[in-house]
Amino acid sequence: MRRLLVLVSLFAATSALARPTMPDSLAANPLVAEWTTPFGVPPFDQIKEPHYLPAFRFAFAEHTREVEAIATNKAAPTFENTIVALDEAGALLNRVSAVFGGLSGAETTPALQSIGKEIAPLQASHRDDIMLNAALFARVHAVWEKRASLKLAPDQLTLLERTHRDFVRGGAMLSDAQKERFRAINGELAALSVKFRDNLLHDTNAFQLFLSTPEELAGLPERVKAGAADAAKAAGKPGQYLFTLQAPSYGPFMQYAANRELRKKMFDAYTTRADQGDAYDNKPVLSRIVTLRAERAKLLGYATHADYVLAENMAHTPAEVDDLLQRLWKPALKVAAREAADLQAAAKADGKAFAIEPWDWSYYTEKIRQQRYDMDESALRAYFTLDNVREGVFRTANRLYGLTFTERKDLPVYHSEVRAFEVKDEKDQHLAVFYCDYHPRAGKRGGAWSGTYRGTSVHGGKSIRPVIVNVCNFSRPTGGDPALLSLEETETLFHEFGHALHSMLSQVRYEGVARTPQDFVELPSQVMENWTHQREVLQEFAKHYRTGEVIPAAMLEKLEAAGRFNQGFATTEYLAACLLDMKWHTLAEPVGPLDVSAFERDAMTAAGLPSTIVPRYRSTYFQHVFAGGYSSGYYSYVWAEVLDADAFEAFKEKGIFDPATARSFRTNVLERGGSEDVMTLYERFRGRKPSVEPLLERRGLK
Repeated sequence: MRRLLVLVSLFAATSALARPTMPDSLAANPLVAEWTTPFGVPPFDQIKEPHYLPAFRFAFAEHTREVEAIATNKAAPTFENTIVALDEAGALLNRVSAVFGGLSGAETTPALQSIGKEIAPLQASHRDDIMLNAALFARVHAVWEKRASLKLAPDQLTLLERTHRDFVRGGAMLSDAQKERFRAINGELAALSVKFRDNLLHDTNAFQLFLSTPEELAGLPERVKAGAADAAKAAGKPGQYLFTLQAPSYGPFMQYAANRELRKKMFDAYTTRADQGDAYDNKPVLSRIVTLRAERAKLLGYATHADYVLAENMAHTPAEVDDLLQRLWKPALKVAAREAADLQAAAKADGKAFAIEPWDWSYYTEKIRQQRYDMDESALRAYFTLDNVREGVFRTANRLYGLTFTERKDLPVYHSEVRAFEVKDEKDQHLAVFYCDYHPRAGKRGGAWSGTYRGTSVHGGKSIRPVIVNVCNFSRPTGGDPALLSLEETETLFHEFGHALHSMLSQVRYEGVARTPQDFVELPSQVMENWTHQREVLQEFAKHYRTGEVIPAAMLEKLEAAGRFNQGFATTEYLAACLLDMKWHTLAEPVGPLDVSAFERDAMTAAGLPSTIVPRYRSTYFQHVFAGGYSSGYYSYVWAEVLDADAFEAFKEKGIFDPATARSFRTNVLERGGSEDVMTLYERFRGRKPSVEPLLERRGLK
């Protein structure tokens, strides 16, 4: 059974079973009715909150009918009537889930949050109904046992093996008593995940720091103050300056605010989100999540949750993950220690006698950056207007893969800030629809991600093309100036677009083979970041927002010189989060409730994390692993970075826009999804296994 993504067809499978009768009340429900929009995109302008629950209920019933038709089919089980039929089932549920999931992340409301709490356990139960259907699994198992004689193509064999494995990992081989417990665990985990996310969103939005005096605003650039003034005005306090925990507000404040006490106040608020001992505290939530995950892993025969997750990844065991992390952790700590000494010296030169604390790191790092490289981050932003950066990534995709992007104002969007583009291939044929949503809002969760409202597949002999969205939280336009991005935000835009490219260029025929292992999925996104730093690319789109001047060569030289700056800190804070994730999920028998704070503190002390650095994500706001798909997998970014650093070497060897290299990467990696073993796909592109050396060199950790 494929992921809960959406196909363009409304109803997927035919069967002898009666189709559930559609109530009259659903006839006008835009989630259920046929989509007549251009390219069959979601009719966002018609979808309202009351539409979701009725659409979900009908879609669950429709999918159940389709699955029962497969399970009770009188014909002998075959690859087509069982495995492909399962892959194609659930089209309506997929599209309802895709719209609800997309808007729950990007444009949520209290009503959607309430619906999410009701739907999450129902979705878990529905999936369990399928995975634990004995008659259905018997058919899947019968086809799987004959796999050697079926003469299947590589992608068909992958689909068969993955389908069978999904059932086994979904509890199909458990006893009846174990199945009941398995169901209960999954239902509770689904509800807890929603609660974790909602608690974090609440605490992120709840904090507001209003400032007004010159002493409070000392050090902050005019651009930052202008944005804070706009935010305060929107909050009903004109004449003041509002700072929040949203990244475009929090990051610059910590980087430039000279008032140390206010930096500490912001830092404390940020790092204690969902950790206040109140109704929104995530400590009991994540403690229960960890306990249930460990119990479920034991039920399925795995030593720990990490073992359960990693069985599907390129890194197959916790030991393999730890080996990679330790190869980076030890040199990163040494570099971070040198950087901390530099910060302490900078503070002393600034006339300060205090010891450097975590809330000082960004501030003094920026001071050293300016002194050492004569680089003013605010001056750099002037060359990175959001529109130009977006056009720069479009231009890069055109030069690499021949893609073109045309804005379509006739496509419905879910918010006025969202922009929609039609993507065409090098033959001027329709390839995808791409939405981009770039600014923070109260209803949008933090971070950045790429999602799909419809995946790629072949259905009824017709190629179904994807509908993709990039959602980010970038700096807004302020004081009459356009949105000016930091270099980090520019990298993020290229990163998320790399995910989008992976979806745009996909040529898989089965939805079930579109997904890749968790530690491979970041390769297309991270390799795309490399073009952000190439002179040839920067000179095409990095232009001063007032004068139109192309970014000067002298500034590019400073950027290149600063490429390894602060990498000890950046690597250490990231790896600390990876180690924390793995520590939580290699617990074999947690006995709840756990003392979350003590566990985290002990884990970081044992790892040797210095007191001046906090993990990129502390446990109570580690959404990736407690309310997302990265449990036991946050290491995936650095695993994929090994691949991306090695892969980009191929482009550098032949030229960053070399047609043959781009074509090989496209056909062997981007188009293939997970249709074969991903290491095999990578080796076809690279001609060998990846090397860790380019990554160590890039980060200055050799």
